[in-house]
Amino acid sequence: MPAQTHISKLTLTNFRNYAALAIDLAPGAVVFSGDNGAGKTNLLEAISFLTPGRGLRRALYADVAREGGDGGFALHARLDGPDGRVEIGTGVSVGEGEGGRRVRINGATARSAEDMLEWLRVVWLTPAMDALFTGPAADRRRFLDRLVLAIDPGHGQRALDYEKAMRGRNRLLTDGSRDDRWFEAIETQMAETGVAIAAARAELVRLLAAMIDRLPDTGPFPQADISLSGDLEAEVSSAPAVDVEERFRRALAGGRDRDRAAGRTLEGPHRSDLLVRHRPKAMPAELCSTGEQKALLVGIVLSHARLTGEMSGMTPILLLDEIAAHLDGGRRAALFSILEELNCQAFMTGTDAALFSSLRGRAQFLTVDHGTVGPTEDA
Repeated sequence: MPAQTHISKLTLTNFRNYAALAIDLAPGAVVFSGDNGAGKTNLLEAISFLTPGRGLRRALYADVAREGGDGGFALHARLDGPDGRVEIGTGVSVGEGEGGRRVRINGATARSAEDMLEWLRVVWLTPAMDALFTGPAADRRRFLDRLVLAIDPGHGQRALDYEKAMRGRNRLLTDGSRDDRWFEAIETQMAETGVAIAAARAELVRLLAAMIDRLPDTGPFPQADISLSGDLEAEVSSAPAVDVEERFRRALAGGRDRDRAAGRTLEGPHRSDLLVRHRPKAMPAELCSTGEQKALLVGIVLSHARLTGEMSGMTPILLLDEIAAHLDGGRRAALFSILEELNCQAFMTGTDAALFSSLRGRAQFLTVDHGTVGPTEDA
């Protein structure tokens, strides 16, 4: 694994329940413990804003700003890594609304949030993801696309461009438009960006599957067989992209009447799915027990963290919310060992610091208490 990239200082202003907070952070494992509702997950959410998107909760900015504050919020992180120190700030000023999150890197305004990916990659696992395998396909697509983004910084913009074009086409459909020129222009853009999205997903799955194969056959986190369900993803693996684009463009044109009746676009990468199977049991993940699903998901995320480090040349920062409470003692010990091997800065939360007792002397323990953060007394 490459040298570690880590956050050495985090500063929050009017973020969730934090009016003002500045904490120094150590490399490696960091454990936040405290009561439910104390603000542990809020700290992880703040760190997740150091990557494009709306963070691990996908929250509206108005909900992120502290109640009783001025309506804006700001966070600042000092990063130390193999390329030296970098300062990243982001936030929303009063009155800027939902589209106004700004990013500054070393004091200069960034062109876009994607510029942060030059300096760090952030990967997370939250309790809300426990239903990933049994929930809607949209959740798995979102999960997959975040995995892609960690190794392919251009993926986020491609996804935004595709969504924008598809919304435009859907408006034409619902308005009953018969303007072929408008449809052709939009469908050409959808074909180009849609095939690029599918190709990036297929490549990620190929690379991640190879990384999962390196997990022990009988380890605490079982190997998963992962694949994609989607016409474009299947085609890009065996045909030139330009041919796949043309087929998709023709399919969109030929499907206008069907889509007009449905009021939306019925074919494309926005309909694809990530399929996961428990390899040792030869069973679809959605049919596994809750504990088995959690172990599968942890194994996938850890394999992806290793892949991210190897592909990007920087260790990702891991956010593991309430991770220890859902793992038995053996799996907790195995997780902590793997995190050390990955050489990642890993932020973990839990109501009981005792769940992380095997990390004493090897991690930074901090207690979170409704807007304040300080050293854990018995750490």
